[in-house]
Amino acid sequence: MSAASPSGAFPYRLIATDLDGTLLRSDESVSRRTRDALAAATEAGAAHIVVTGRAVPWTRHILDDLGYHGLAVCGQGAQVYDAGEHRLLTSVTLDRQLAGVALAKIEAEVGPLYLAASRDGLEGDVIAGPGYTLTGNLPSTPFTDVADLWAAPLNKIYIQHPELSDDALANAARQAAGGFVNVAMAGAGIVELLPLGLSKATGLSLAARRLGLKAADTIAFGDMPNDVPMFGWAAHSVAMANAHEELKAVADEVTSSNEEDGIAVVLERLLG
Repeated sequence: MSAASPSGAFPYRLIATDLDGTLLRSDESVSRRTRDALAAATEAGAAHIVVTGRAVPWTRHILDDLGYHGLAVCGQGAQVYDAGEHRLLTSVTLDRQLAGVALAKIEAEVGPLYLAASRDGLEGDVIAGPGYTLTGNLPSTPFTDVADLWAAPLNKIYIQHPELSDDALANAARQAAGGFVNVAMAGAGIVELLPLGLSKATGLSLAARRLGLKAADTIAFGDMPNDVPMFGWAAHSVAMANAHEELKAVADEVTSSNEEDGIAVVLERLLG
C-alpha cells in the first residue's frame, strides 16, 4: 500500500501523526510543505488525527496555531479532544493507589526517582518535584511535598533517575511494576507511568471509531517507542529518520526526519 494510487486518489482514510519529533520541527513549528501535504490529503478524503503524549493543556496552543479543528488524541491515549469545540470528549485517569504501589516497587529496584505528574482536565497543570528536569519551555508548577502529587486526579506520572538512561529506566520500571501500570518512553528524559492497558493505540481507536474509521484505514507516523502500539494498530506505519531504533524496527517504512518534511515526503508520494 506504499505505492502511489491511481488518479491521485489517496489510499488511506485516516492519517495519524505524532507531534514532537514527527509533525513538529525542533522549534515546534510545522513547515508549509507539510501543511500543504496534509491539506491535499484531507481534500482527497482523508481525516487527520494528531496523536500525542502531551496532555491537552500542552497541546491546545499548537492545534490552535495550526487551525486544527478535528479530533486529537492526547496524554498518551488518555484523552480524546475536540479541537474545534475545545472540548474534552473522553479522559482516562491513573489509579493513584496503584501508581503509588508502582512507584514504591520501582524505587525499591533503582533507588529514589525524580517525579512529575500531569493532572487531568482541560486546565490540568503539570506539577514537577525537586530534581525533575522538564524539556523545552512548557509550563509547569513546582511541588516540594510528595503529598501534592496525589492531591488531584492524574493522567500520568513522569519519572527520571539521576544515573540511569531513559531506556534503562523504562525497562527497569516495566520489570518492577508492569503489572500495575503501563510504562512509556516518549522522548529524551520522558519516561511515563500510565493507566494499565492505556496506549496511543487505545486512544486512536476510540477517536477513529467516532469518525467511522478503523485500523485498516490508517497510516501512522511517529518517532519514539511510545508510538509502537499505534504502529501495531495501523495498517501502515512510518518512522521518521530521527526515530528511536526500537520504533524503526517495527515500522513498515522509514521516511526523512521531522526537520526534512518526512510526513510530506510520504503523503506527496501517496497522492501521486
